[in-house]
Amino acid sequence: MPTKSEFSNLSNDMEALRLNFQEPCHSWTDDLPVCLLSGVGFSTNQKYRPDGFRREEHAFEDRSFHFQYDEDTQFYGVFDGHAGTKASDFSSQRMPAEILLGQLKGKESDHEIREVLHQAFLAVERSFFESIDDLLAEKENLRLQLQGLRTIEAIKQFPDTVQKLKTVTEEIQSGSTAVVALILKNKLYVANVGDSRAVLCTEDKDGKTCINQLSFDHTFSNEDELLRLSHLSLDVQKLVQQPKSGLQNCTRCIGNYTVKGGYKEFDNLSEAQEEPIIAEPNIVGGIKIDEKCRFLLLMSDGLYKSLEEATGTTNVNAMLVNMVFEQFAEQSTLNGVAQAVVDKVVRIHHDAYMRDTGTPKQCQKRDDITLLVRNFNCSLPNALESSINSVNQPSPLLTSDSNKQNVSEHNTLSDIQSMDTSFAKSDYSSDIDPMSINDGISLTSSSESAGRQVLFQFAGNMSLDEEGRIKPYVDFSEFYAAVEDAYKSGLVPEEWLKPSS
Repeated sequence: MPTKSEFSNLSNDMEALRLNFQEPCHSWTDDLPVCLLSGVGFSTNQKYRPDGFRREEHAFEDRSFHFQYDEDTQFYGVFDGHAGTKASDFSSQRMPAEILLGQLKGKESDHEIREVLHQAFLAVERSFFESIDDLLAEKENLRLQLQGLRTIEAIKQFPDTVQKLKTVTEEIQSGSTAVVALILKNKLYVANVGDSRAVLCTEDKDGKTCINQLSFDHTFSNEDELLRLSHLSLDVQKLVQQPKSGLQNCTRCIGNYTVKGGYKEFDNLSEAQEEPIIAEPNIVGGIKIDEKCRFLLLMSDGLYKSLEEATGTTNVNAMLVNMVFEQFAEQSTLNGVAQAVVDKVVRIHHDAYMRDTGTPKQCQKRDDITLLVRNFNCSLPNALESSINSVNQPSPLLTSDSNKQNVSEHNTLSDIQSMDTSFAKSDYSSDIDPMSINDGISLTSSSESAGRQVLFQFAGNMSLDEEGRIKPYVDFSEFYAAVEDAYKSGLVPEEWLKPSS
């Protein structure tokens, strides 16, 4: 029989193993090269206070990637997690594996490539649920322990079990929207579940800038989705009145087992003949990329919903596209373009809250925001000399002034609507300072050589020693002296003196 010491050692080993699994581990996607034709901006969720200050309600749950797999293949994605980061973390790491590890080999037709994307979404969800099998089993075991007890009785008799059941249930509620864009041999394919969006900006034959929403908002306000749910024998009116099912407002997502395998537990979903919330993506493509393509935007709903709430606009895609054009003219990197747009929307939303004198105020809080910009044929006039603005597309580029004119919106879910968005700059512009975060040395939106050049210029201003190294510019002599005195005085714990094994 194991001794008490052996039990203690085993317990310590198990705890170390548990902590090891909890720490972020290296993913194979970390080794994929970043696409230099793209940039990402983001902002964490905020809840405002009457004095104008703000605080986060939860950890940042958005995830994204922008990879250049080879010269013919680029892959991008934005994932908006809910009820934690478990699903968005998993999806953002697993999705590239389901697309880029040979699945596209030999696939030539649009139908074949769309099928690869379709299967990838289903495989990611299936793998995610397999990864939480232990949580599902633990939940069922805890429920059996409390079976036959009313809630108040269970809380009084088994408070620890009730709390553990609550914690486990919250973990398996983790889900995520997903919108991905695949560029393969100069064709674009987009797939999505949930309400994260993909918007493609192009130019038509008459020189007008057109805005094409390539994704579908899978929400309870989408008539197509309500029709699908009605075919499952659900009360659509009830869903519209009480749309928030299992901590989300989306009719499709990756993960969130509670509204899938556990949908019978929800009053407004329990009558469904099969799982009502699904991970089946909508897919469009392939769209040929030519000189008429300007840029592609992938965004979480926090971006466009914040702008809608703050301004009341019904053409939020057009407003965002206009902002992007403005920032192309001002910024020096694609990261700068994306981040400047995010910052502008954040400021507009916060200013709307501060201006509102009503009770309750509008715009009291906003969600996490992520914006990914993939450039095709827009110039960055302020970019570093060696910045890469286009690949294999040296066609003449529109100036920022011409880009702002005659913007029209073409939504795949509605008719084409033409409008002039010149109002966006005059009515909603804010004096945002040029982006200082990583601009000038960002290697994700300018070439590596440019980044090295800036770093070398910086180093050139520092004095070097005889070996060509930068001389120390902080004097640690007092610190070293204090440490030596501590050793001599016996103030250093003995375990610090033992050599590490």
